[in-house]
Amino acid sequence: MNIAIVGASGAVGQELLKVLDQQQFPVTSLRLFGSPRSAGKEFEFRGKKVKVELLDKDSDFSGVDIAFTSAGAGTSKEYADVITKHGSVMIDNSSAFRMDPDVPLVVPEVNPEDALDRPRNIIGNPNCTTIQMVVALKPINDLSPIKKVHVSTYQAASGAGAVAMKELEKQFAELSEGKEPTIEKFPFQLAYNIIPQVDVFMDNGYTKEEMKMYNETRKIMHSDDIKVSATCVRVPVMRAHSEAIWLETEKPLDLDTVRKALENAEGVVVKDNPDVKEYPMPLDISDKDPVYVGRLRKDIADPNGLSFWVVGDQIKKGAALNAVQIALWLLKNDERLKKG
Repeated sequence: MNIAIVGASGAVGQELLKVLDQQQFPVTSLRLFGSPRSAGKEFEFRGKKVKVELLDKDSDFSGVDIAFTSAGAGTSKEYADVITKHGSVMIDNSSAFRMDPDVPLVVPEVNPEDALDRPRNIIGNPNCTTIQMVVALKPINDLSPIKKVHVSTYQAASGAGAVAMKELEKQFAELSEGKEPTIEKFPFQLAYNIIPQVDVFMDNGYTKEEMKMYNETRKIMHSDDIKVSATCVRVPVMRAHSEAIWLETEKPLDLDTVRKALENAEGVVVKDNPDVKEYPMPLDISDKDPVYVGRLRKDIADPNGLSFWVVGDQIKKGAALNAVQIALWLLKNDERLKKG
């Protein structure tokens, strides 16, 4: 396949290069696009140097089968027509089109078939927190429809990009030397701190990030009945997000049945042995592909409730890997791409 990456020099763009190689994606040709700041840079892919082209209105995507875009919502909106003009499938990692009714929002372990219905040839890659949560919710929802989800997230610096990761490292170094920490990307010092705000606040008191989890979960799982209430928190962790989840199903579920469903679920690893302090932690899960589940138990405040802990690598499954998995599914199941 002929592949393009828009936003190649960013954290997700760099991860896409690694994941395409790790997943042995069949790349015939690779083109990289970026801003004037990135244009001209070279990155290595499978032993060859690839130069970043300047993305502008004259960029020619003819011959590109799949374009992964990860340069922000503004760039995705501005250049979507340029990218899809000649039939390229645009798998977009921004929030630009996620809730548009004519753009499918896809997590391959949950709703892969939605990727076939894409009138604008755009597929939305969901928000990182939503992706790892719905991967864990799907096998439980198959046992009994989920009515309600409460979730608290513990989100790594990587969710705010490569610059944010560097700022966190810099803050720790500065503080260890007795200096005032640099505060530019985050609203407050993140090192040795947690910030109970991710994205801007909405009129209802929730942040935009929290409302993404509400809206995206319902779209991906094809259910207007699921209610999601989230509190999203930034923590001084480098690249893996954690989530504490409480949910209520229509009928009570046996814990062993739930555990077995999760163990058999695609993309899920159950790491849950409290007797020996075995549970997922972001330090261990960074750079791993699956979504990890632990601390599984009945919710003692709700007879139909379950409580568990979920950890996933934000840059990988929360962004680049999910996008590449969408593309891999399309290669096997989309007749238009097969003919292409």
